[in-house]
Amino acid sequence: MTTRVWDYLPEYRQERADLLRAVETVFGSGQLILGNSVHGFETEFAAYLGAAHCVGVDNGTNAVTLGLEALGIGPGDEVITVSNTAAPTVLAIDNAGAVPVFVDVREDDFLMDTDLVAAAMTPRTKALLPVHLYGQCVDMAPLQRLAAEHGLLVLEDCAQAHGARHHGRLAGTMGDAAAFSFYPTKVLGAYGDGGAVVTDDPHVDKRLRQLRYYGMEQVYYVVETPGHNCRLDEVQAEILRTKLPRLDSYIARRQAVARRYQEELGDLADSHGLILPSVADGNEHVYYVYVVRHPRRDEIIERLKQYGILLNISYPWPVHTMRGFAKLQYAVGSLPVTERLAKEIFSLPMYPSLSQDLQDKVISALREVLTDL
Repeated sequence: MTTRVWDYLPEYRQERADLLRAVETVFGSGQLILGNSVHGFETEFAAYLGAAHCVGVDNGTNAVTLGLEALGIGPGDEVITVSNTAAPTVLAIDNAGAVPVFVDVREDDFLMDTDLVAAAMTPRTKALLPVHLYGQCVDMAPLQRLAAEHGLLVLEDCAQAHGARHHGRLAGTMGDAAAFSFYPTKVLGAYGDGGAVVTDDPHVDKRLRQLRYYGMEQVYYVVETPGHNCRLDEVQAEILRTKLPRLDSYIARRQAVARRYQEELGDLADSHGLILPSVADGNEHVYYVYVVRHPRRDEIIERLKQYGILLNISYPWPVHTMRGFAKLQYAVGSLPVTERLAKEIFSLPMYPSLSQDLQDKVISALREVLTDL
């Protein structure tokens, strides 16, 4: 049997009745676009976070794009972020007409090196976009100070950090706005695409609601400002409403899987060079993915295929090295930590319904492969 990094089918079997009930709720409601399910999820997700407003959109990429646009970020403005992220983070900045500016990440936890941000700022810098990566938060205090001192805006990319905390604060509550993805693999995942932007600013909330709906406000066909068609789907919203009360239990299960990896693989750090995830000070890690590191990563992944284990790399190609972003003119070697990590990191299976037997299989096979290297 093939073991993959992520599998939704065990969860579906466990929650099938509730999920199908959610679909039936929408189909029987008489309203399929921006109805009670989207409104209900927006209200409930905002309440979970302790935020004033939540605006559901069609995916996490557009959540970042609309978040930037609603904050007034546009053509020519520079947005400081990282290259060690999923490409959609940077595509969203580009979609807003802004210019991505990269800083390197930290060696131990792979998160934005906030000590490098000030040096990357120019008179065109208008926003900071920290990516709460792999399930834990960037150190926000330095970014908040810089934003206050220089009049910058902060948009948190929380696509991988639902429920993660930084010194007690939930991801998504530490900036001017925050973008979430509900792609199926996420800590809170839909059964299709979905996203949201949260904010405490009523003006940003109003702008977001216009932007996701063609730029219209109340009367259909009357465009107040050029916008998009980026609405969260009613079915996905109702599924997310069904799953949201289970979010903390999903997180607890992910943390239990992570603890077991630590217990069973921790001794391999010194003896075989396997580096396990590091949790930054003040963080509560929710382990969206369980990313480890080894200098012979590619060889390990190939050997594990013989055991029927297919692993993932998040991410093998830093964004600044991709041909699609050659216009940014970042030379190879300009972000050395990011580039080094891209050659060594890989993800072990991580999802709440991962069985102990499958985790045992992964642990045993990885130990055997490392011993044989």
